[in-house]
Amino acid sequence: MTAMRRDLLLCGLFACVALFWPMISGMRYSITQTTFFFIWATVVVQWNLVFGIGGIFSLAQVAIFAIGAYVTAMLGYYLGTSMLLAMPAGAVVAVVASIILGIACLRLYGPYVALLTICVSQVLYVLIVNDTDCFTNPPAGCMPLMGGVRGFSRFGDLGFRDWLGAGFYVGNYYVGLLLLSAAILFSIMIIHSPMGLAFRALRDNPVYAAARGVDRLRYQLWIFGLSAFFTGLAGAFYAVNTGVVGPVVFSFQHLLFLLSMIIVGGIGTVWGPVIGAAVLMLADEAMRELGDFRDIGMGLILVACVVLMPRGLTGLFHDISTRLAKSSGTEGEKSCQR
Repeated sequence: MTAMRRDLLLCGLFACVALFWPMISGMRYSITQTTFFFIWATVVVQWNLVFGIGGIFSLAQVAIFAIGAYVTAMLGYYLGTSMLLAMPAGAVVAVVASIILGIACLRLYGPYVALLTICVSQVLYVLIVNDTDCFTNPPAGCMPLMGGVRGFSRFGDLGFRDWLGAGFYVGNYYVGLLLLSAAILFSIMIIHSPMGLAFRALRDNPVYAAARGVDRLRYQLWIFGLSAFFTGLAGAFYAVNTGVVGPVVFSFQHLLFLLSMIIVGGIGTVWGPVIGAAVLMLADEAMRELGDFRDIGMGLILVACVVLMPRGLTGLFHDISTRLAKSSGTEGEKSCQR
């Protein structure tokens, strides 16, 4: 079985198992938390294409996520746009913003890309927080154009409250599952395609890749734009799912949490970001009663993974399976000799 067929089979198996989780769990809290897992996993799966496959140390993924969320919220709040139209519109705007950012990063490498992208994220955060001039005057009080520190609320939903009543969160769950499944499928197709091979060549040996005719500028814009669609769509769905969008989506702590998911799971792998998102969300949930020690615990987990498992959990699983295969092969040879 080829690697691509194996990954497609695993994607289908994952989707099939997740379809029955609401019926197995039956608890609203676990279903809503799983929905957030779908959102964060979608973001890190696409971030992995830029960071892990393309080798571009971009920290703009949270900003792209926030742009998708804000555009969706603003369209619903100011224009009354249906969320079914506002969400793809937010994703398209996120793609445009990502391509513009990719153009700005064309002549930069390594830490300079990280500095530029994190600066863009912080500039957007400062602009939103300092937006205090009244754009509209609803009954709740002065409303700045970009929401200011208040953010946006009551801008619309997907209509599951009308269809499912108190069980509306189950509808959001299946939308999140569809989003993550599509993002994983897209990632698999990119990684195992000639385009993915070009991305890895530019990551591992840009001079040799250029000598073989791989245009770094064109492929960098491709990877920025392609990964931004599902990231922006995840941001749009986050806005719809929570019903509130504010400057907190730009927080540096949020960025580090998502980046840790890629590192813990395994950079540059298909399933590493998904596994890392699941492990860190479970760990965060297990330590939610520890107060300030919660962040310390998460930091210790990240340090332990970096020191003990440099290639992440997927690298550890690969090493274990390789050793088991070698040991079984050795035992088979000995039995044949006997």
